[in-house]
Amino acid sequence: MSTKTGPQRYPGASRANWYQDDFGGDPMEVNVVVLHTTEGRTLPGYEGGATAPNLTAVPDLAAKKLKWYQHFDIETSSRALVNLRGGVETNTLNVCQVELVGTCDPKTQKKWMGAGQAHIYWPEAPDWALEGVARFLSWMHEQHGVPLSGPKEWPAYPESYGSGGQRFTAAEWTDFKGICGHMHVAENVHGDPGAIDFARLLKHAKADLDVDDDDTPGGTGSTTTPAKPKIPAFPGRKYFTAGASNAHVLALGKQLVKRGFGDHYKVGPSRTWGEADRLNVRDFQKSRKELRGDADGTPGPLTWRLLFS
Repeated sequence: MSTKTGPQRYPGASRANWYQDDFGGDPMEVNVVVLHTTEGRTLPGYEGGATAPNLTAVPDLAAKKLKWYQHFDIETSSRALVNLRGGVETNTLNVCQVELVGTCDPKTQKKWMGAGQAHIYWPEAPDWALEGVARFLSWMHEQHGVPLSGPKEWPAYPESYGSGGQRFTAAEWTDFKGICGHMHVAENVHGDPGAIDFARLLKHAKADLDVDDDDTPGGTGSTTTPAKPKIPAFPGRKYFTAGASNAHVLALGKQLVKRGFGDHYKVGPSRTWGEADRLNVRDFQKSRKELRGDADGTPGPLTWRLLFS
């Protein structure tokens, strides 16, 4: 059984349609986000939760923002993917699923437009809608270490339906970490979310984290603007638990020493998280007014960002 780590509720999400108490689900350490589109204009009923994802984003078109509903914990398996008996794991593997209310089907788009029914056609989603999804993805990156990357191919619907070239093989799906669409998932023949502008979505998510993709100084191609200090993305709290051993612990320790907060190390930082690491992080947290109120020695996104900035 996997252990859930980090926050399990997306800040601000409503639990008015909470299904975990009825359907349970398996705990898992999430490193994949799957994007769906509902092909409808309102919050689905999901057959009482039997086919629900972890979260649903409902566009408030008048306010130009997304309203989020959470149905399962971030790291509890939800139920929106096909999972064939004897095949690969889908819902229960390592996946947080998000439904975006709206359509990816150009025929549906045309029908709704003709009827004067307001909606979002996700391949042509406005920036405010993409930014709303991107903020969730950046939160998943910071809190759960989901990579801000994914497949190159996001074909338009209906070409994306069926067993198109974008679909992962069983092995590719099992090895995948990052953000993908329903149309990429092994065993699933669905075509959503179609040709959503994935590059723009990632750009918004990285901007939300102040991550600069451009290798040129300043990230704009300019040769005169000084480059911002490069801050590695926070990998997630699960890498800093008792006995954890990984490169992120070592990087944190080296940065603590560099910043003058390595007093509790006897021989220096290592790859294994221990009490000396926690005490050094606590000392750093106490040194910053932004962190003093919760100086528990456990690194979170703000501690990480301030330490490496």
